Amino acid sequence: MIKIAVCGAAGRMGQRIINSIQESEGVQLSGVLERLAHPLVGQDVGLVAGCGPLGVKISDNLNAVIAGCDVLIDFTAPKVSLKNLEACGLQKKSIVIGSTGFTPEERELAVELARDIPAILAPNMSVGVNVCFKVLKDIAATLGDDFDVEIVESHHRLKVDAPSGTAVRMGQVVAEALGRDYDKVANFHREGITGVRTKEEIGMQTIRGGDIVGEHTVYFIGMGERIELSHRAMTRDMFSRGAVRAAKWVVGKTPGLYDMQDVLGLR
Repeated sequence: MIKIAVCGAAGRMGQRIINSIQESEGVQLSGVLERLAHPLVGQDVGLVAGCGPLGVKISDNLNAVIAGCDVLIDFTAPKVSLKNLEACGLQKKSIVIGSTGFTPEERELAVELARDIPAILAPNMSVGVNVCFKVLKDIAATLGDDFDVEIVESHHRLKVDAPSGTAVRMGQVVAEALGRDYDKVANFHREGITGVRTKEEIGMQTIRGGDIVGEHTVYFIGMGERIELSHRAMTRDMFSRGAVRAAKWVVGKTPGLYDMQDVLGLR
């Protein structure tokens, strides 16, 4: 039985992950973590997550929660996730990170911190989205430079990073397939007299509003034809199920930083 702890347990994703753990075989919830002095510390997390009492109380003691688990699932923010990754490394426990908004420097630090433990860092835990990553690579490589690429992503009004980690990864996959440097060709803003669109650029557009869970569309636009690859999330359950699947996969693996492509065997 794999013991899973959850960080950010009182948040929207944390609650869904707790429900997914309860619905999954071969795993059990060993502990839950929230920030220091969170108003729900000490409460039964099952009542908070809406799945009935579980006998597991929300804690703000990071080291104690990690000590009691085999793997920690973390959907918080980059700085918190890196702190948790370091703490897991000290106790030789695995970690699954679904936080988004990592800078290149923070991602490099994650690679360094994962040198002694198996860790997963993925911008999106959805099986469907990760299949899209694989398909995008094939589409871009086949179409080549004859099609312009634009990516549009939509999320709820509370999302704090833009563009989404998923949209960025889509852009990176396309750029890699076309032999381009994403950081140099990504175009995040158009206003006024912008001039003619360059052949190399990848447009990145963001929509924020309401309660949109997550929508991504990649447009390959040619002369006289257009291909659109879209993924729409209707609930957060697909992310939480993917996170639990990743947690079950990562325990016992060789130390290093993995992603969902590894979990799903898509490489």
